[in-house]
Amino acid sequence: MNKNYYAVIMAGGIGSRFWPVSTSQFPKQFHDMLGTGETLLQRTFTRLSKIIPERNILVLTNERYLEITLGQLPQISEEQVVLEPAMRNTAPCLLLAAMKIKKENPDAVMLVAPSDHWIEDERTFQSDVQCCFDACHGNDYLMTLGIPPTFPNTGYGYIEAARDSNAEIVKVEQFREKPDYDTAKKFLESGNFLWNAGIFIWSVSSIVAAFKTYKPIMHALFSEGKEAYNTAAETDFIEEKYALSENISIDYAIMEPANNVYVKKATFDWNDLGTWGALHDKLEKDPQDNAVVRAVPYLKNAQGNMVYTASNKLVVIDGLRDYIVVDKEEVLLIFPKEKEQEIKTLLTEVKQKFGEKYT
Repeated sequence: MNKNYYAVIMAGGIGSRFWPVSTSQFPKQFHDMLGTGETLLQRTFTRLSKIIPERNILVLTNERYLEITLGQLPQISEEQVVLEPAMRNTAPCLLLAAMKIKKENPDAVMLVAPSDHWIEDERTFQSDVQCCFDACHGNDYLMTLGIPPTFPNTGYGYIEAARDSNAEIVKVEQFREKPDYDTAKKFLESGNFLWNAGIFIWSVSSIVAAFKTYKPIMHALFSEGKEAYNTAAETDFIEEKYALSENISIDYAIMEPANNVYVKKATFDWNDLGTWGALHDKLEKDPQDNAVVRAVPYLKNAQGNMVYTASNKLVVIDGLRDYIVVDKEEVLLIFPKEKEQEIKTLLTEVKQKFGEKYT
């Protein structure tokens, strides 16, 4: 296993579209969403540890999730958990991680992986990542793995790749925002558009240099901590300086303006478990297209439902079609699947009416 390979797992999100299971106190990445015996975070770590030394895997998360993270990943040390004292999106935390890794190993190549993706064909994933590692090791590339679209999804951003059918790795022409349905159809028809999954690969030297070019203020801010990184002084530096950073994603900060961005078309299966509908799509269904996690179902005249319970509870449903049914301790959610994108807004309304108790 190559000692120059590193990974950063992004595990700081709240996953509000998976409410009421995912809450600010215990987000979805720490749940076993598919009933497999592993949480999403654990599954991601296991997948990455097959190609990257365990000690070289960092977990980026909010400071409130330190104990949960260490509890679920007992094989890592506390020093491998990089804590964000404030929510500042993905660019600041990735720069921080890159600078920490670069100080330890200037020759490192790092993979950035969200904690909530579901990938079953892990050997093909490993092969794709190895191809990107090889490319970034000898080139000043900022790389991403693009997912071949299977339908005109309006919930993902897209990557427009250069038209070069013979090349395994091609230059990115531009990133495109989440489109409307008609635009998404045109993207699919074009044949050179990929879903942006937020999986990135680059050498630490290349990404730090990119920040110096495109985000010099942020680069200067985090460069002040060079002596503190990977020492006992790091925590105090982050507590003092992190919140001063600009709140911006890695896409807007670096990937969109940079001119050395390349993409490899992913050849592995992929599912972004971002909504209850996505979970429904991933799970096995009964003949009436109902998906069930943990519940003991007794379903009559029920079709296309997503049923999730925290325990092996008997759930009786009659005459319900295309609904999300989630039973979790003090909350029961019965919500139309077609409105799943509105759960985030619903959560805000629940907070306003009932405070933090149920969220």
